Amino acid sequence: MQDGSGENVPILILAAGQSSRMRGADKLVMMLDGQPLLRRAVRQAAAVGDTFVALHHNAAARLAVLDGLRFTPLLVPDAAEGQSGTLRGAVAQLPPCPAFMMVLADLPLLTSDDLLAVLAARRAHPDSVIWRGAAADGTPGHPVVFDASLRNDFAGLTGDDGGAAVVKPRRAQTHLVRFSDHRATFDLDTPEAWAAFTATR
Repeated sequence: MQDGSGENVPILILAAGQSSRMRGADKLVMMLDGQPLLRRAVRQAAAVGDTFVALHHNAAARLAVLDGLRFTPLLVPDAAEGQSGTLRGAVAQLPPCPAFMMVLADLPLLTSDDLLAVLAARRAHPDSVIWRGAAADGTPGHPVVFDASLRNDFAGLTGDDGGAAVVKPRRAQTHLVRFSDHRATFDLDTPEAWAAFTATR
């Protein structure tokens, strides 16, 4: 998106996971508030700016629920390695940019305004290199904006620690945007969590 300074900050939706804890169900194509969870995430991101969706090689069902939306799919051959493989492969495919935003696809309470708030923090706190949403208690979550100077660090990620190797050494250079509740960290990983959450909608 044009972040207010005339710069384009792409948004990367991470949707290459296997939903392994859902015991056979694919949570990203399950319905929430009348639409698949992944479609909800991509629609919100696309309302903010240029959106890229990281997908694994067997992504036909996930692509199908995104029909008609404005986004660029990024197929990640190394997604089976875990989140590090997804991050390594997806970040490498993003276009040249001054910074990029990363968002998990399974955070059901995030809004477009939350994405905008973290992007605004990048402008307001230019001395940081990471800007991220956080729960009300300060627990870091999503979305996360990374300065382009960190992009090469993703190329060396291994294992299933995700972006921890990039984030942890830079806590002092990370600006947290605290939201009013736990939506920056609240995800749906199990059938029980999904059932409990949807029962309240």
